[in-house]
Amino acid sequence: MLRRAAAADAAAVQALTRQAYAKWVPLIGREPKPMQADYDRAVREHRIDLALLGGALAGLIETIDRPDHLLIENVAVAPAFQGRGVGRRLMAHAEQLAAEQGHAELRLYTNARFEENVALYRRLGYRVDRDDEGPLGVAVHMSKRIGYQT
Repeated sequence: MLRRAAAADAAAVQALTRQAYAKWVPLIGREPKPMQADYDRAVREHRIDLALLGGALAGLIETIDRPDHLLIENVAVAPAFQGRGVGRRLMAHAEQLAAEQGHAELRLYTNARFEENVALYRRLGYRVDRDDEGPLGVAVHMSKRIGYQT
């Protein structure tokens, strides 16, 4: 079941995100950007949809409506639910949202060292548009065209 996050969900969103991204800390030597986000603000300003399984918060997807695309800002799946298709379902939900909002493209970015994420996004039809090297590492920017036509 999917439902949109409300202000009261901000602490749960933050906790799930921190759990989901904790595995990357040893790899990159710091907390990934989503672990540091202000989720009180994000719940107010962005769309965050929650995936619930058996009443438990299994995952979430945070999207931002841009003029020419839908940006996937964060996808997080609780460790206990990883490998069960929750992430794929959330990504499919983002495609549906993009179409409903009149977008023909989704975009996302991830750390280049999160190789399993890059591989998953490629399997889901995303292409690498560019790599940006910054003070926190290399960000891989990816996009996917969807069937919606304006």
